[in-house]
Parts: sequence; C-alpha cells; structure tokens
Amino acid sequence: MSKSFASWRMVAGVAVGCAVLAGCASQKPLYQWEDYQAQVHEYFKGEAKEEQVAELEKGLENIKAKNGATPPGYHAHLGMLYSTLGKDDHMVQEFQTEKELFPESATYIDFLMKNVKREAN
Repeated sequence: MSKSFASWRMVAGVAVGCAVLAGCASQKPLYQWEDYQAQVHEYFKGEAKEEQVAELEKGLENIKAKNGATPPGYHAHLGMLYSTLGKDDHMVQEFQTEKELFPESATYIDFLMKNVKREAN
C-alpha cells in the first residue's frame, strides 16, 4: 500500500469521525425531564404531595413552552399524586395522557386504574 493512499485513508477516517460526532452533539434531547426525577425522589421520601404536583405542573408548562416531549412515566406519576389528593378526575386525565403518549404503558395504567377503583369501594 502506498504512503499517499494510507494518508488519504487516515484523513478520510478522521473526517468521517468528526462528522459523526458533530451530528451527535447537535441533536435535541428526546425528552425534557425538568424536575421530574427530583419529584419522584421527594415522593418516596414522603414529602408534601401538593408541592410535588405544583412542581410537576410547572415542569409540564415549561416542556410545552419549549415544544418538548414529556418522558415516560411523567403523566402517570402526576396522576398518582392527584389520586393521593383525591382529585380523581385529574388522575384519570393524566393516566389517559400517559396511555396515549406511551401505548406500551396501557397494561400498567389499566392496573393502576383498577386498584384505584378497588380502594374507592
């Protein structure tokens, strides 16, 4: 193999590598998490549910303002919080939104809905 061909291959490899890395760096994140993960942590610590709902609603507004996408579980978690506050109509709405956005969650959301109905009886 000649030296010029080997040099050309190396330059081409570097150029392709740079293009790939540049493409990865410029992509927008798939989901906008806002304060979701911190609120899940607060939930498991047993912190005030009203404050968690307020933070998640604020995060939802920010996500909508950025024309972003909520991550899986965001609406389901918000629905569970609404359930603990006795806001069942809001809970059902959030659960339905979760099912629409993430159809693969339908079985779990249906399970949650059955358990909520059982607890209410």
